Amino acid sequence: MTQLDSRQELIHFLENKVVDMKKKVIDLVRIAGGGHLGGALSMMDITVALYDHILKVDPKNPRWEGRDRFVLSKGHGGIALCPVLADLGFFPEEAMADFNQLDSAFGIHPDMHKIPGIEMSTGSLGHGLSICVGMGLAHRLDKASWRIFCLMGDGECNEGSVWEAAMAAAHYKLGCITAIVDRNMLQIDGPTEDVMALEPFAEKWRAFGWNAIEIDGHNMSKILDTFENLPSVTSDQPTVIIAKTVKGKGVSFMENEPAWHYGGLDSEKEAICMNDLECARPKRCS
Repeated sequence: MTQLDSRQELIHFLENKVVDMKKKVIDLVRIAGGGHLGGALSMMDITVALYDHILKVDPKNPRWEGRDRFVLSKGHGGIALCPVLADLGFFPEEAMADFNQLDSAFGIHPDMHKIPGIEMSTGSLGHGLSICVGMGLAHRLDKASWRIFCLMGDGECNEGSVWEAAMAAAHYKLGCITAIVDRNMLQIDGPTEDVMALEPFAEKWRAFGWNAIEIDGHNMSKILDTFENLPSVTSDQPTVIIAKTVKGKGVSFMENEPAWHYGGLDSEKEAICMNDLECARPKRCS
C-alpha cells in the first residue's frame, strides 16, 4: 500500500502510475503482436488503485494466507494486470520480454501456475464471480478478514453464470466480495446495449440483493473514496462497483472504438499511442 504525505500527492502518484502502466501495455502489445488494448486501457485506473493502495498483498510471498484475493474475470485484460504485478515486484519486468511467445509463461490470458500474483487462471468469460463465491464460502469457514475482489467486463455480464453467482453471493450473504464491472459500454461485437442490453444495470444488481455503487472509473479520487469506504467484510451484502469507463482511454484513435477490442500496432500507431498517453500525464502538484 502506497503511503504519501497528502491525499493530493497520493492521487498524483497513482494517476502518473496509470500513465506508466498504460505505456507498458503498448510495449507488451508490440512484443506479443497484438492484444486486448481497449479493455486494458479502460481498466487501468481501477487496477492501479487496487494494487498500489488498497489490496493487502505481499509480492515476496504471493501465496500469503492473509492476502486479499483479486480475480481478473475478464482474463483478456491480463496484458494490463501483468505490468502492474511486475511494477510491484511479483516478478522482474524482464520476465515479460517474450510475452505471448512460444514457451513464455505469459500468455494473453494469465496462468496462475506460471505467473506469481495471479490468483486464478481466467479467460473463459463468466467464471470469475462464481470462483469468488467459492472463495467467500471458504472465507466464512476460516473466519478470515481478507477481502475478495472480482473485476469483470460489462460484455461478460451477458453470461448467465454471472447472474447465478450474483444470486448465490447474495443468498449466502457474502459481504467479503466486491465485484467491479469495467462498464465501458462496448464489447467485441459493438455497443453492449445493442448486443444484449444491460440497463437498468445497477437496478439489476440491487434486485439480486447487492449493494450497487456507480462511479467514474477514471476519477482516481472517487475510486479511492469508494474502495476505502467499502462495507465491512462481515456485512450481509456483497458490493458491486459499476465503474463507468471509456474503452481505449487515453489513446485518441482507440477511444470508444469497438474495433480496438483487440488489435496490433505498427510503428506509426505505437508512436501515436505513446504520445497521446504522455500528453495525458497529470501536472505535478503545486
